[in-house]
Amino acid sequence: MTNLGERTMAWRMEALDEAFLARARPGEALLLASYSPFRQSGPYKEYGPVFLGAQPDAAALPSLEALLAGSGAYLGERMALRAYDAEQAIIEAAILPRSALQTCLDQWAARTDIVFAMLRFPAHGCYALRLNREA
Repeated sequence: MTNLGERTMAWRMEALDEAFLARARPGEALLLASYSPFRQSGPYKEYGPVFLGAQPDAAALPSLEALLAGSGAYLGERMALRAYDAEQAIIEAAILPRSALQTCLDQWAARTDIVFAMLRFPAHGCYALRLNREA
């Protein structure tokens, strides 16, 4: 777990490549790819489009804490947050303001049935990032 002073992070970010965790700038070259954040077959396994910067800036990567706090302008003001069990079935879901994401993740960290969580952009349901429980 990552210790943030008084707060302990129970989640670790997983992205296609964390260098891509940024919003595209006007005129920026993008790559469009198909991606699945799921590891096993099942009814929730899906592939969806992800837009990747053609030249990501790894030096400007925000931490999970910074993303949840609104740094880097990657996450929207409201996000869909989904919790999954070991069979990769959705067991909890909510659309929350970004300011409430950390509180929800803290509550979910206390639950042993939640193995990972996923953040998505709510309007189209586009994948933002996967959060794995820290070992």
